[in-house]
Amino acid sequence: MARRKYEDESDNHDRWLVSYADFITLLFAFFVVMYALSSVNEGKYRVLSNSLVNAFGGLQIAPIRVEPPVPPPAMPRGLPPIRPRTSEALRKEREHLTGVARDLLKVMAPLVEQGKVRVTQSGRGVSVEINASVLFAPGDARLSESSSQALKAVARVLKDDDHSIQVEGHTDSVPIRTALFPSNWELSAVRASSVVRLFIENGIAEKRLSAVGYGPTMPVGSNETTEGRTRNRRVEVVILSSMPDPTTEVPLQVPAPVKK
Repeated sequence: MARRKYEDESDNHDRWLVSYADFITLLFAFFVVMYALSSVNEGKYRVLSNSLVNAFGGLQIAPIRVEPPVPPPAMPRGLPPIRPRTSEALRKEREHLTGVARDLLKVMAPLVEQGKVRVTQSGRGVSVEINASVLFAPGDARLSESSSQALKAVARVLKDDDHSIQVEGHTDSVPIRTALFPSNWELSAVRASSVVRLFIENGIAEKRLSAVGYGPTMPVGSNETTEGRTRNRRVEVVILSSMPDPTTEVPLQVPAPVKK
């Protein structure tokens, strides 16, 4: 009797390729769908949706609603529009203030020549520094008659302008104690207010004006010398720039008009 030969059945080691191929196919289909949905187009979406419905046997896919972009909120009424600070606007502002400074030099020419008035321009604006001896008696805050005439000329130059004006009172470091002015703070503040009142009486709008008393805290000269203390006793009329330029920190001396 012949012996039956049994053939060993070898295991199929390539069976995993079937599962792997199915997984790759599903992964590819998933990324195709994701790519299609990344840029939503209503016509293409309908085609894709119909294809998926046919492929998956009536599975319902909710449509994607593309909302229109929300417009930015409207600017509240009553607020001025924001104007960009261009170099051209800064140049025009600087030129305008230079013209104002030259006009002030003209009306204050005699006092400028005597060294009692200084007109300077910086990124902050135009400053008219007036020695207190021109305006007030020592320890007093009432304007003298001669000083009133000079300040009225200044008011005529500034009356039709639209820049804000800050009047600053300054003193030296020598203490003062009187019935009206217990300290240099009160004296400097009342002196600045006296100039503001004269400006209002001569046509400058109140809303453009402010008065500040600095007392002895902002000296421009040494309080150890007579000349320094004389200069520290002063009133400054500052025409404030509407576009302050922080790049111009050092005051620029405005040249006096050339005499013909």
